[in-house]
Amino acid sequence: MAEITAAQVKALRDRTGLPMMDCKSALAEAEGNADKAVDILRKRGAAAADKRADRETGEGRIVCCIDAAKQMGAILEFRCETAPVANNPEFKEMAEAFVKAAVAVPAGEAVTPERVLDLPLPSDPSRKCRDLLTDVVNKIRENMQVVRVERLQGTLGSYVHFNGKLGVLLQVEGAADAELLSDLCMHITAMKPTALSRDAVDPALIEKEREIARELALKSGKPAQIVDKIVEGKISRWYSENVLLDQEFANVDKFKGTVAKLLASRGNVKLVAYQRFEVGG
Repeated sequence: MAEITAAQVKALRDRTGLPMMDCKSALAEAEGNADKAVDILRKRGAAAADKRADRETGEGRIVCCIDAAKQMGAILEFRCETAPVANNPEFKEMAEAFVKAAVAVPAGEAVTPERVLDLPLPSDPSRKCRDLLTDVVNKIRENMQVVRVERLQGTLGSYVHFNGKLGVLLQVEGAADAELLSDLCMHITAMKPTALSRDAVDPALIEKEREIARELALKSGKPAQIVDKIVEGKISRWYSENVLLDQEFANVDKFKGTVAKLLASRGNVKLVAYQRFEVGG
């Protein structure tokens, strides 16, 4: 068996970032061959990651990326087990690498969390995102997972909250400048709309809301002739609270009125789609 020197162990540790004893063990198994030792460590890391796969991931980050030239953007939720790891620089860099990889996929092709891991790393196309994940999990030793990813194409804006736990990706049509895109993203972040327009709301949900409102109005003893008005008033209020275009614009210092009126005032900018991700949401 080849003798493993302290210098060899240190060099492998510097190369992989893994504990000294792990590096020494891998070098011994590889009979001193550093490249083989790296492969051994990666295989061990992949096996360890599989064992951790069932552990709960309650923390993480939301990341966004937009390629203005291609008019393609992506938003991704990347989870881990603990808050310190969610703020770890390597975890943050990995999340950014993954969302950039998702943006690079040609338009029209589906991008799923599983596919993200099989995409080439933007910084090193000879390796996959999965390889980087294995390396980082091997060092940090927590379960990490890409939970969801979505893409939009066109005129885009994005926002990620300072704590990394909430983000928005937005698509519009029309002459929307960077300030308007930012304002809309901030509004969506704060107001949590559940649908873009009334047409996007499930009719069954609205019918259920009507039933509840009618029942409450009748139980309260309201005259039958005004019950319909009360019900429609409550439905209108529901739309104003949950539908993006019906919501009052959050930044009243800039504009007083609904989001729909704000868009109309800016040359009939059309809001096409949005994705709002919150860690664990």
